[in-house]
Amino acid sequence: MNKFKLKPPAEFTAPPKFSPADETAMRFKFHFTPYPPTVRCVSFIVYIFVGRKATELNMKNMQKKRLALLGCGYLNEIVANAMGEHLPEYELVGAFGRDVQRTRAFAKRHNCKACFTIDELMATKPDFTAEAASVQAMWEHSEAVLMGGSNLVVLSVGAFADADFYEKTKKVAAECGQRVYIASGAVGGFDVLRTASLMSPIKASFTSKKSLPSLFYSPFNRNGQIMGVKEPTRVFTGTTKEAIELLPTHFNVAVATALASAGPEGTIMNIDAVPGFRGDEYKIEIEGEEVRAEFNIYSSTCNVAAWSVVNVLKNAVSPIVF
Repeated sequence: MNKFKLKPPAEFTAPPKFSPADETAMRFKFHFTPYPPTVRCVSFIVYIFVGRKATELNMKNMQKKRLALLGCGYLNEIVANAMGEHLPEYELVGAFGRDVQRTRAFAKRHNCKACFTIDELMATKPDFTAEAASVQAMWEHSEAVLMGGSNLVVLSVGAFADADFYEKTKKVAAECGQRVYIASGAVGGFDVLRTASLMSPIKASFTSKKSLPSLFYSPFNRNGQIMGVKEPTRVFTGTTKEAIELLPTHFNVAVATALASAGPEGTIMNIDAVPGFRGDEYKIEIEGEEVRAEFNIYSSTCNVAAWSVVNVLKNAVSPIVF
């Protein structure tokens, strides 16, 4: 049926034959014929440029985070000592304290810059600043830290019992593109507290056991009668905000708990004076429509507060966050 058959050209019907020697020579020529000098030069330049950029990017990714410390006391001493083993992703660049001699000694021990103003501390260009100083230090320096381009890790959370200060700090952090990390201190369970508060309105209470000597200089020791307490006695019931106003250095953990749950004005605070008691013991209770939880935390020393800062710093750079 097909009267017209297309025939391939003659040159395709009989492909040329090569001897084994010819084939070997062609393969050698195909693989090893050098590029012209100009092409080789351009290729070398591109190779060097791309390689250098890749190296620079890799080095940038490997650079350590710069850490500054606000406060040169016992707690930040623990943080500084944890640098090598537990925080290898950081380098300590500066420390700022109120006492000149203590600050210099601290900086010398930990091979960082001794700073005597917040501007000096921010001049070290920290990525993170860990505060373990006081509520007053937070009020005075938190804004400068955030505006200086540093994230802020906070232990003196009692400063945030002041709702206006809390909102101002949150606004400044957002405007500066920085974060404020609230360390858990001697308590914990913030994930459960925040989750429950998102699900429904919750009731929250925080009960603290305190030794008699720890309350000696407090407003609860009227006429020195606190040392005469013979059995566990509740010396205060009120809101967390009221408690921190009475004892600004004692209940940062209570404010942190309140911020994670029902708020400083909505969280009930109980303080019990207990004869013979040592350490810190806290009981946190929350109840919502679907969730009820109770936490009991005891620590024999205040060291756990410093280690909570170490944990925050470790989490901030970890590929897996708890």
